[in-house]
Order: sequence, then C-alpha cells, then structure tokens
Amino acid sequence: MADLSVKHLLGIKNLTEQDLQTIFETADQFKAVINRSIKKVPSLRDITIANVFFENSTRTRLSFELAEKRLSADVINFSSASSSVKKGETLLDTVKNILSMKVDMVVMRHSSPGAPHFLAKHIDANIVNAGDGTHEHPTQALLDTYSIREKHGEVGGKKVVIIGDISHSRVALSNIFALQKLGAEVMICGPVTLLPKYISDLGVKVELDVRKALEWCDVANILRIQLERQKTKNFPSLREYSLYYGVNKKMLNALDKEITIMHPGPINRGIEITSDVADSEHSIILDQVENGVAIRMAVLFLLAQKR
Repeated sequence: MADLSVKHLLGIKNLTEQDLQTIFETADQFKAVINRSIKKVPSLRDITIANVFFENSTRTRLSFELAEKRLSADVINFSSASSSVKKGETLLDTVKNILSMKVDMVVMRHSSPGAPHFLAKHIDANIVNAGDGTHEHPTQALLDTYSIREKHGEVGGKKVVIIGDISHSRVALSNIFALQKLGAEVMICGPVTLLPKYISDLGVKVELDVRKALEWCDVANILRIQLERQKTKNFPSLREYSLYYGVNKKMLNALDKEITIMHPGPINRGIEITSDVADSEHSIILDQVENGVAIRMAVLFLLAQKR
C-alpha cells in the first residue's frame, strides 16, 4: 500500500492524484470491513483522536466518530458550545490543552478559513480538516468522488455538474479540485448571485440554466442553500429559487438519458431537490453516507502511518 504524500489532510488542493487513488483503494478494504458482521478492526488501537468542532455538525461528526471507533481508536469529543472558548480561550490554547492529554490526531471543523492550516504549523498532531469556513471540506469531496467511482467504474471522463450555492459552499471547492485531479469535466450551475466572481479561473464550465446543465452532465451534485452563511439576500425567495433551480422528477424524465443524483446533505426537500428525486433510483445519496465512514477510516488509518 502506498503512503500519502502529506502528514495532514488540510484540503484536496494539497493532495496528488496518487494520494486520491491510495485513499480510495484503502477505503475499498474498509468498506468490506463495515459490511461484515464484526465491524471493528484494531488498526488504530493505540491512537487517541480528538474531534474538535467549533461549528455545528451532525453527519460529519457522527461519521468521523463511527470511523474512529470502527478502527478501535480512543475518541475525545469537544464542542465549543460547552467549552472554555465561550470564556475567551483562543483556538491554539484550546487545542494545546487537548494535546497535553496525549492526543495523536485532531479532527477539526471551524468557521474560519485556514484554521486547520494554522494549527498544523503550531502543533505536532496530525490534523484532519472537517470543514473550514467556506474554504474546503476534503473528506466530503473524497466520499463524493469515491461514490462516483463506485457507481460509474471511474471518475475520469465523467461530466459532473455542481448545482446550487457555490459561493458559500466548502463542498463545491473541494469537489472541483478532486474531480479535476481525477480527470472529470466539471460544470457549476446556480444563480449568478451565488457564483464566486472568479470561479471560471478554476477551469470549470459555468451554466445559469439548470435544465441545460442536467442535459450536459452524467452526475449532478446538488448543494443546499446555506442561508446561515449569507450576509445579504441573494435571491427574492426560497420559492423562486426552487422554481428556477430546484431539481424535480419532471426535469429528469425530460432527459434522454439517466443521470446520477448526489447531495452532501442536509437536504432541504422541496427547495433544491424534491423528495421524488432524492428518494429515486437515480439517487446515490445514502451510498454517499455509507461511503463517508469508509473514506474517513481510510484517511485516519493512512495519516496514522505518517506518525
């Protein structure tokens, strides 16, 4: 098994194509593990991992915690809502205090872009970025591209459109990097007010008409509207957004081909996607959730080898 070229998983931008393939091949093995009757392996029995979440999270935190326990690691969970951060303690002091308890790896989500990169320069533990502001969410992109590979056999040559709130999404940027490294064509689609000004500089196609985007693609990854990150009103109403950019079954039935539907969650049913699409045979949304555990097991296992 090849080694990763990095000590930390800070973003997809830092990874090579070989790193991605190594993570996927390792995840293949762990997916076999989590689908058998005894789902635990002793791979990280002597490793202690701290999940340090300065932002709310359900799926990502649970997925990481389950991955860690499947690998037999010791797990510490930290939430800023009930911590000394509320009393004014700095990020660095908080993490140094956690590390003084002999923690080997830190899985961190933070609202500030670059927070995991800052930590990686100041502490010895391996850092896994579980989402930093609107910057990157590398494990989500890994599980998304892994799910495309599983469904279609390969990622290279596939046409993938990312639809929705691109400006406020860390998932979009990580997905663009991962898909391009693996040879996919990438398009983004959404209202012009939700597209970053310089997005075309990343070598992606830009489409404002969701129906044309669906006709072009093999895979549609649909993002939710991140109202909690928006500081100004970017469209008249959720109803109007749904009317022009929501993906529904009538749109899919009008296509002359079958496409794969993805969503990183949480889903706002009836806004960016209708229930009959989310729950249809086109959807691999639940496969993404299952693959998330295998991918995170692979990442944690491979980074532990770098210690």
